[in-house]
Amino acid sequence: MTEHAGGAGRLFTVPDGGVDPSVAATKVVEEVLADLAGRHRGVVVDSPPGAGKSTLVVRAAGHLAAAGERLMIVAQTNEQVDDLIERISDKHPELTLGRLSASNYIPSDRVLAVPKVRVATKADDLAEHAVVIATAAKWATLSDGSWAWAIVDEAYQMRSDMLLRIAGRFERALFVGDPGQLDPFSTVEVERWAGLSWDPMRSAVSVLLAHNPDLPVHRLPVSWRLPASAAPVVSRAFYPFTGFRAGTGPDDRRLEYGARGMGTTYDRALDEAAASGWALFELPARHTLRTDAEAVRATATLAVRLLQRGPVAHSEQGSHPVGADRIAIGAAHRDQVAAIRAALGSLGEGITVDTANRLQGREYDVTVVLHPLSGRRDATAFHLESGRLCVLASRHRHACIVVARAGIPELLDAHPSTEGVHLGVPVKFPDGWEANQSVLAHLARHRVPADVP
Repeated sequence: MTEHAGGAGRLFTVPDGGVDPSVAATKVVEEVLADLAGRHRGVVVDSPPGAGKSTLVVRAAGHLAAAGERLMIVAQTNEQVDDLIERISDKHPELTLGRLSASNYIPSDRVLAVPKVRVATKADDLAEHAVVIATAAKWATLSDGSWAWAIVDEAYQMRSDMLLRIAGRFERALFVGDPGQLDPFSTVEVERWAGLSWDPMRSAVSVLLAHNPDLPVHRLPVSWRLPASAAPVVSRAFYPFTGFRAGTGPDDRRLEYGARGMGTTYDRALDEAAASGWALFELPARHTLRTDAEAVRATATLAVRLLQRGPVAHSEQGSHPVGADRIAIGAAHRDQVAAIRAALGSLGEGITVDTANRLQGREYDVTVVLHPLSGRRDATAFHLESGRLCVLASRHRHACIVVARAGIPELLDAHPSTEGVHLGVPVKFPDGWEANQSVLAHLARHRVPADVP
């Protein structure tokens, strides 16, 4: 076992390759549940990508409900709420669930399929339900009502001002989230609040721990999503002080194709991804528009060619064909997403194409990523945000193919991090500059130069 320094001076013990990952993960979950029976007002659980965060939320909900506690669950989006309803109902069919929603909410098929769920716009209508689930925005509209416990899912993506608005609704809480992914964001200038203890743009967890430094903090030590080829890369780049390992070994997963390649650079990139779990499809260095036509075309072509070659994924879950629904394309901007969708056409029907913000929490067998810094003249705070690249590089179970123009390391060297330093603002580490350099250093070993005239 190896000890690593954590946030607020804490030490996290991370299992090395010689420890059974199931044993390590189970031990942490049991420690979390034990703390729920303690006297702490709150418990924090940090979860790396694919570490079983939702599974923990579902188990904790059943644990608290079985103890007779009234429970509210806070999620950040309607999709997350519906997902939790489906998961909790599946694992704990005896529980009565309440779905608190806005008046214009239309229940999804997943919610309608749950027999013991009631959808209502007022909390009073769900008073007899053991578990009530809603978005943070909906909870913030309540003027009365209280619950013994709250579980806050994706707590690092929740703004601190939102936590302040709902804190009066519960007595004790479990906060679960991924500290390495995208921070809360705003479309307005937020400099005026920087350094204040109640800065609304800090995450709910960071403000919670700043005011309650003695709360217990746990970390899930194993990623069950990321393969052995990816977990060390993502851990080193984005979680240097709270490392994690893959739940599977190097030989537990395999990606193969039903059709051989034709010797194109696209096929060589796909072969490299299948063999190593990574590929960097590198276009010639050039400054471009944000919707770089060559990069868009390359990204779409790689995804379509992947489908055409009939990929099959072999893993601890068995073997299955990798269809369009198990492939995702990620980009930084919505206009890039729109251009890639158009480039895919009917050949890429069913492939998910979205921004990093909307891909958070989702999982695929293979991902194709348009690097946020590809073709840029500068490295802005938006494009350097470590959480954006972390999301894009951590959605896959088998392989990730990154499309980028050459010259990003040189761009980073020419644009070192120059963000202002504010008193009272904790330093985020690693910053995006260092995280990008770490990932690019690894991708350089799996570089396939594009054959572009």
